[in-house]
Amino acid sequence: MAHFENKLVAVMNKSIDPGKVMNALAHMCIGFGANLNQIELNLIDYQDKSENVYPGISKMPFIILSANSNKINGLRKMAMEQGIRYSVFTDTMTVGTWEEQIAKTKTTPEEELNFIGIVLFGEWDKVSEATKKFSLWR
Repeated sequence: MAHFENKLVAVMNKSIDPGKVMNALAHMCIGFGANLNQIELNLIDYQDKSENVYPGISKMPFIILSANSNKINGLRKMAMEQGIRYSVFTDTMTVGTWEEQIAKTKTTPEEELNFIGIVLFGEWDKVSEATKKFSLWR
Protein backbone atom coordinates (compact mmCIF):
# COMPACT_ATOMS: atom_id res chain seq x y z
CA MET A 1 0.00 0.00 0.00
CA ALA A 2 1.28 3.45 -0.88
CA HIS A 3 2.18 5.71 2.00
CA PHE A 4 0.44 9.07 2.13
CA GLU A 5 1.58 12.06 4.17
CA ASN A 6 -1.97 12.79 5.34
CA LYS A 7 -4.95 10.70 6.28
CA LEU A 8 -8.65 11.36 5.63
CA VAL A 9 -11.09 9.77 8.08
CA ALA A 10 -14.77 10.27 8.83
CA VAL A 11 -16.31 9.15 12.11
CA MET A 12 -20.07 8.98 11.93
CA ASN A 13 -22.76 8.44 14.58
CA LYS A 14 -24.37 5.02 14.07
CA SER A 15 -27.43 5.93 16.17
CA ILE A 16 -28.52 8.53 13.61
CA ASP A 17 -30.78 7.75 10.63
CA PRO A 18 -28.57 6.72 7.66
CA GLY A 19 -30.08 9.42 5.44
CA LYS A 20 -29.04 12.13 7.90
CA VAL A 21 -25.60 10.55 8.26
CA MET A 22 -25.05 10.58 4.48
CA ASN A 23 -26.27 14.20 4.29
CA ALA A 24 -23.89 15.22 7.09
CA LEU A 25 -20.98 13.42 5.43
CA ALA A 26 -21.71 15.13 2.11
CA HIS A 27 -21.82 18.58 3.73
CA MET A 28 -18.54 18.02 5.57
CA CYS A 29 -16.81 16.70 2.44
CA ILE A 30 -17.95 19.69 0.38
CA GLY A 31 -16.34 21.95 2.99
CA PHE A 32 -13.12 19.98 2.94
CA GLY A 33 -13.00 19.94 -0.83
CA ALA A 34 -13.39 23.71 -0.89
CA ASN A 35 -10.69 24.28 1.75
CA LEU A 36 -8.11 21.76 0.54
CA ASN A 37 -6.58 21.48 -2.89
CA GLN A 38 -6.26 18.69 -5.43
CA ILE A 39 -2.67 17.97 -4.44
CA GLU A 40 -3.45 17.61 -0.71
CA LEU A 41 -6.41 15.36 -1.45
CA ASN A 42 -4.46 13.35 -4.05
CA LEU A 43 -7.20 13.82 -6.65
CA ILE A 44 -6.76 12.15 -10.02
CA ASP A 45 -8.96 11.45 -13.01
CA TYR A 46 -9.77 7.83 -13.81
CA GLN A 47 -10.40 6.78 -17.39
CA ASP A 48 -12.03 3.64 -18.71
CA LYS A 49 -11.16 1.74 -21.88
CA SER A 50 -13.87 3.67 -23.77
CA GLU A 51 -12.06 6.89 -22.83
CA ASN A 52 -14.79 8.08 -20.44
CA VAL A 53 -13.26 10.25 -17.72
CA TYR A 54 -14.23 9.99 -14.05
CA PRO A 55 -12.76 13.20 -12.59
CA GLY A 56 -11.56 14.16 -9.15
CA ILE A 57 -11.28 10.81 -7.35
CA SER A 58 -8.81 10.64 -4.47
CA LYS A 59 -6.18 7.94 -4.70
CA MET A 60 -5.85 8.27 -0.91
CA PRO A 61 -8.06 5.94 1.16
CA PHE A 62 -11.06 7.57 2.85
CA ILE A 63 -11.90 5.52 5.92
CA ILE A 64 -15.38 5.70 7.48
CA LEU A 65 -15.61 4.75 11.16
CA SER A 66 -18.39 4.86 13.74
CA ALA A 67 -18.72 6.31 17.26
CA ASN A 68 -21.28 7.96 19.49
CA SER A 69 -21.87 11.70 19.86
CA ASN A 70 -19.63 12.10 22.92
CA LYS A 71 -16.69 10.38 21.25
CA ILE A 72 -17.14 12.45 18.10
CA ASN A 73 -17.08 15.62 20.21
CA GLY A 74 -13.96 14.32 21.95
CA LEU A 75 -12.29 13.88 18.56
CA ARG A 76 -13.26 17.46 17.69
CA LYS A 77 -11.60 18.76 20.83
CA MET A 78 -8.49 16.66 20.22
CA ALA A 79 -8.30 17.90 16.61
CA MET A 80 -8.44 21.51 17.79
CA GLU A 81 -5.68 20.88 20.36
CA GLN A 82 -3.42 19.07 17.90
CA GLY A 83 -4.01 21.33 14.90
CA ILE A 84 -5.69 18.60 12.83
CA ARG A 85 -8.06 20.03 10.25
CA TYR A 86 -11.63 18.92 10.75
CA SER A 87 -15.23 19.52 9.86
CA VAL A 88 -18.08 18.55 12.16
CA PHE A 89 -21.84 18.26 11.76
CA THR A 90 -24.46 18.40 14.54
CA ASP A 91 -28.18 17.80 14.82
CA THR A 92 -28.82 21.56 14.93
CA MET A 93 -27.64 21.72 11.31
CA THR A 94 -30.56 19.58 10.10
CA VAL A 95 -33.64 21.60 11.13
CA GLY A 96 -35.39 24.23 9.02
CA THR A 97 -33.61 26.65 6.73
CA TRP A 98 -29.88 27.31 6.84
CA GLU A 99 -30.65 30.54 8.72
CA GLU A 100 -32.63 28.60 11.33
CA GLN A 101 -29.81 26.04 11.57
CA ILE A 102 -27.25 28.77 12.29
CA ALA A 103 -29.51 30.33 14.92
CA LYS A 104 -30.28 26.94 16.54
CA THR A 105 -26.59 26.03 16.68
CA LYS A 106 -25.66 29.42 18.14
CA THR A 107 -28.22 29.05 20.96
CA THR A 108 -27.43 25.41 21.84
CA PRO A 109 -24.73 24.72 24.46
CA GLU A 110 -22.02 22.26 23.39
CA GLU A 111 -23.15 19.65 25.92
CA GLU A 112 -26.63 19.60 24.34
CA LEU A 113 -25.41 19.11 20.77
CA ASN A 114 -25.80 15.69 19.21
CA PHE A 115 -22.77 15.18 16.97
CA ILE A 116 -23.63 13.37 13.74
CA GLY A 117 -20.11 13.15 12.37
CA ILE A 118 -16.62 14.51 11.98
CA VAL A 119 -14.14 14.41 9.13
CA LEU A 120 -10.45 14.62 10.03
CA PHE A 121 -7.58 15.41 7.67
CA GLY A 122 -4.04 15.58 8.90
CA GLU A 123 -0.71 13.94 9.50
CA TRP A 124 -1.17 10.20 8.94
CA ASP A 125 0.21 9.08 12.30
CA LYS A 126 -1.71 11.69 14.33
CA VAL A 127 -5.05 10.86 12.70
CA SER A 128 -4.36 7.12 12.99
CA GLU A 129 -3.60 7.44 16.69
CA ALA A 130 -6.73 9.53 17.31
CA THR A 131 -9.06 7.10 15.53
CA LYS A 132 -7.50 3.68 16.23
CA LYS A 133 -10.13 2.67 18.82
CA PHE A 134 -13.11 3.20 16.51
CA SER A 135 -14.77 0.48 14.45
CA LEU A 136 -15.31 0.53 10.72
CA TRP A 137 -18.75 1.72 9.62
CA ARG A 138 -20.83 -1.32 8.64
